[in-house]
Amino acid sequence: MRILATFAFSFTTAVFLAVYMGLDPVLLPLGGAMILAAAGVRLVLREKNRRRTRALLICFGLAFGFLWTAFYMSVFFQPARELDGRTVRLSATVADWPQAGDYGGYTVVIQAETDRRVNVTTILYTDRQGESLRPGDRIEAVAHCTLGDRTFAGEKITYYTAKGIFLRATAYGRLEIQRPDHVAPQYYAAWISRILKAGIDAAFPEDMAGFVRALVTGNRDNLTDEFTTSLERAGLSHTVAVSGMHLAFLSGLLTRLLGRGRRSTALLTILWVVLFCGIAGNTPSVLRAAVMILLLQFAPLLGRERDGPTSLAVALLLLLWVNPFSAAHIGLQLSFTAVAGILLVSDQVQSWLLKRLHLDKRAKNRREKLLRVVPYFAVSTISATLGASVLTIPLVAFHFNIVSLISPLSNLLTLWAIGWLFVGGLVTGLLAGLWPGGAAVLALPLTALGRYLQWIIGLVSRPALAALPLESVYYRAWVVLLYALLLVSIRAKGRRPVWMPLAAGTAALALAVALTRASFYLGEMAVVVLDVGQGQSVLVRTGSFLTLVDCGGDSRDDPGDVAANYLQSLGCGGVDLLVVSHYHDDHANGIPQLLRRVRVGEIALPDVEEDAPLRAEIVSAAEAQGIALRFVQEDIRIEAGEGRRLSLFAPMAERGTANELGLTLLASSGELDVLITGDMEREGELELVKTVELPRVEVLVAGHHGSGTSTTPELLEAARPELALISVGLNNKYGHPDWDTLVRLDNIGTKIYRTDLYGTLEVQLR
Repeated sequence: MRILATFAFSFTTAVFLAVYMGLDPVLLPLGGAMILAAAGVRLVLREKNRRRTRALLICFGLAFGFLWTAFYMSVFFQPARELDGRTVRLSATVADWPQAGDYGGYTVVIQAETDRRVNVTTILYTDRQGESLRPGDRIEAVAHCTLGDRTFAGEKITYYTAKGIFLRATAYGRLEIQRPDHVAPQYYAAWISRILKAGIDAAFPEDMAGFVRALVTGNRDNLTDEFTTSLERAGLSHTVAVSGMHLAFLSGLLTRLLGRGRRSTALLTILWVVLFCGIAGNTPSVLRAAVMILLLQFAPLLGRERDGPTSLAVALLLLLWVNPFSAAHIGLQLSFTAVAGILLVSDQVQSWLLKRLHLDKRAKNRREKLLRVVPYFAVSTISATLGASVLTIPLVAFHFNIVSLISPLSNLLTLWAIGWLFVGGLVTGLLAGLWPGGAAVLALPLTALGRYLQWIIGLVSRPALAALPLESVYYRAWVVLLYALLLVSIRAKGRRPVWMPLAAGTAALALAVALTRASFYLGEMAVVVLDVGQGQSVLVRTGSFLTLVDCGGDSRDDPGDVAANYLQSLGCGGVDLLVVSHYHDDHANGIPQLLRRVRVGEIALPDVEEDAPLRAEIVSAAEAQGIALRFVQEDIRIEAGEGRRLSLFAPMAERGTANELGLTLLASSGELDVLITGDMEREGELELVKTVELPRVEVLVAGHHGSGTSTTPELLEAARPELALISVGLNNKYGHPDWDTLVRLDNIGTKIYRTDLYGTLEVQLR
C-alpha cells in the first residue's frame, strides 16, 4: 500500500503549496507541467522499476493536487466570491443548531443556495428569530454577504475557509422558516449530539458537566478561560478536541466487546465511527482519525495489509479533496503531525524503554502479567507523548509561541482517567434520556474521576516553567538546539548513552532561563509593553522592583495569561506592585486571571467609580488571594531602592470620564524616567503639567493608545520623551494611533515603536 501513500503525499504537497503560496493564477499551468514531467519520466526511464514508478506517482500526485485545487476553487469557492459584498435574498437549509451570539443575537450554519446550483456553507447572523431554528429547516432571508476569508475589518484570515465556511451573512428583516415533517437522515447526528449534551448536563453537576461535554463532544463553550489555559500549559488541549485518542478508545471498546478480527466487529466499528464524527461536529482532527480507523478496518475486509503511513496519507488526501482550504487548519496540521511523529518515533522509544526496564520478554504467568500493567501503560504513554511532540512542537511554537514542558508527566497522570471519563460520559449522556436514575448513579464515580482530573491539571500547570513562552530569543534558540541534538543522536554512528543528549538539553534550558533573566535585569531600568491587542499592560523594572501597570486587552489569549507567561518566562514568581490606571476592560480585564497565576505584592487602584463591575471583580479576586489593596486618593511616592522611586499621581480631575479619573505613574532611577498616563486625555494632561514638575523622560507610554485626544503638545513640551511606546491592536476599529499624534511625536524627535507593528516591546535603560 506504500504506492498509494506516495501518490497521496504528493497530492497533499501540491494542495499545501497552492493554499500557502497563493498559486491560484498558475494552478492549471502547474498541473499541466507535472503531466508533462510524467511524460518526460516515461521517456527517460524506459525500464519499469521502483524508481520509475515512484517518480510517476509523484508527478501524477502533484498534477492531481494542483488541478483539483483549481477545479474546487472555480466550482465550489467561486459562487461565494460572486456573493461577496452583495445584499441578496438567500434561500438555505439549516445545517446545525443555532448558537447564542453577542447582544442577544444568534449564529447558525446554513447551506445557502446559489445561481450555480452549488450550496455554499455559510454562517448566518440573525436576531432572536434564529433561536428556534433546528437542523433541516428551510429558511429565506434578505442578507448581506461577506467572503469568509477575511474579518469584517478586512484582515485576511483562514479560520472559516479552513472549516469549509466560505460566506458570512447578516440577515435583515423577517426570517421565513419552513419546517419539514420529518428530519432527514443527514441531520440525525446533529440531533443525537444535542440529546447527548442535554443528557450530560442533566446527569452531572453544573461545574463538571462542561468538562465532560468538552471531553465527549469537543464543545468547549462551558469551559472557563482559567481551565482552558491550564489545559494548554499542561499540554492537554487535545483531550477536549475530539481526535484519534477518543476514537481509539471507542474502537478499542467495541473490539473488546465484540471480538477481534471479526467481520461484524469491523462493520459495526465503521458505522459507529461515521455516526460519532457527526456528533463531534466533523472537525478535521476527528475526521482524520475516523478515516485512519476506517482504512484500518477496511484493509482486512479487502484482503490488504494494515499500514499506518498509508492510512495517514490517504486520510489527509481525502480531507483535502473535500476541502483544500483545510490545509490551513491548525487542528488538522497538529493532528497529522502528531500521528506522523508517533509512527516515526514511538515504537523505537517504547522498545528501548521496555528493554531498559526488562519488560521486553514475554510474561511467564498471569501474576507477572498483572504486575506489568502499570509499567506498560507508563511506557506506552511516555512513548506516544514523546513521539507526538517530536513534530508538533515546532508547529505549536510557530502558531502559539509556547511549548509545554510538563506534557509527558501530565499525559502519564491523566490519560487513563480521560479514557474512562470519555467512555463513561458518552454512555451516561445517552442513557440519561432513557433512564435518568441510572445515569445519575453512573455519573457519581465519573464525577469523582473528573474532580481528580481537574485537580491534577491545575497542579501540573501551576509551575512557572510548566510551559515555556518563546518570547525570548534564548528560548527559541533552545528549541533549535534541542532538534539539533535529536538529529545528531539519530545520525551518530555507534552507541551513545541516552543521558548525554538529555543532560545537554537540560543544561541548555537552564542556561536559556539564566540568560533570559540576566538580559531583563541588565541596566538600571527596563520597560516592557506587552502585546495584548487593543489594550495595555506595561511591565516596569526599577532596579529589582517590578511594577505592572494595567493588564487588559482583546488579544487571543487572556491578557492575564500574556502577562503571567512573560513573567514566568523570566523565572519571576510575580510582581511587587500592580497599578490599575482605571476600570476599563482594555486596561483591566486580565487582572483576575493574572492574580490566579502569579504572586502580586500590592495593588494600587484609583478610588473612583465605586459601582464599576470590574472594580468589584478585581477587589474580590485580590481579597480571595490575600493581596493588599491601596486606593489612591492623593499622590504617593514608593521607594524602590537607593535612588529609585515610583510616583503615583491621583486622578487629575474630581469628575469626568473614566479616562480622566485614572492613575499616572512616573518611575525613576537616578536620571532615568518612564512616564505612563493610562488613557488620560487633554484636560488631564494639562492638569498634570500644571501641578507636577515633570522631568525629561526617556520613555513615554503614549496615552490612550495613541489617540488624538492624548499626548498633547503641552505634555510633550514638558516631558520631551526620547522614546514613545504605543500599545495598540492591529487594524483596530478606533483608528489608533492617530496620525496627528504620530506627527507631534515625530516633530520633537521622539522615536516611535508600536505593538501592532513590532509585537511586545522591550526597552533597557542604562
